[in-house]
Amino acid sequence: MSKAIKPVERIRTAITIDVQEQLRNVLDKNAGSFIASMIDLYASDNYLQQCDPQAVINECMKAASLKLPVNKQLGFAYIIAYREQGKPAPQFQMGYKGYIQLALRTGQYRFLNADIVYEGEQVTANRITGEIEITGQAKSDKPTGYFAYLELLNGFKKALYKSKGDIEAHAKRYSKSYGNPKSAWSSNFNEMALKTVLTALISKYGVMSVEMARAYELDSSDEERVEVEIEEKANKEVLDAEFTVKEEPKKESKQTKRGPDF
Repeated sequence: MSKAIKPVERIRTAITIDVQEQLRNVLDKNAGSFIASMIDLYASDNYLQQCDPQAVINECMKAASLKLPVNKQLGFAYIIAYREQGKPAPQFQMGYKGYIQLALRTGQYRFLNADIVYEGEQVTANRITGEIEITGQAKSDKPTGYFAYLELLNGFKKALYKSKGDIEAHAKRYSKSYGNPKSAWSSNFNEMALKTVLTALISKYGVMSVEMARAYELDSSDEERVEVEIEEKANKEVLDAEFTVKEEPKKESKQTKRGPDF
């Protein structure tokens, strides 16, 4: 009777010499830590373990090409298990923090931020200048909207605000997984909303480097897939990048700290 191969051994076997060489070419001295994170990711996610380990590695390589870690606690990039023609399949998706990281690498941003507007806070817009102002005090932790703000070193400023209702309408229109209790929209709505408003702002008004354009290309947004149930601490980010943007800037924001490069 053959002995079952442990998930860790499956992924280690799939990380061939060629894979290691590719990672060294991209990540140099950080290749070893990235390999360790791939092994940990696969070993800790029951849904990814149902996928072909080589397919998981291929999706991780997309994150490596952007020099982003796949550690799900960091929130830069995620590998998510979906069902494709009845079989689990891994899928690379950017986290909103990953987009911030790539934007900051351009060296063109003075400020870049995304945050939640809570019940009790009011958002007003100046239709002449396009600026927005957030006033009042939060009365609860109930979100009523989301904003993103950018300011370039050359002085250009832009912000985008969307109410929670606007975000929900967007999700219903563009995401076939919206309404599924196991989807990221159900388990992590705030993160999804922040990602939606931030990517909309950057893609239309921000500095788009070659690296940023590649991230948009690699980031999966195929909503024909049916998402596999994800555990509480498993990968959860889903991208829905298309968004109707209105010119509604914000007055002030704080700079987002830069995360680690890999």
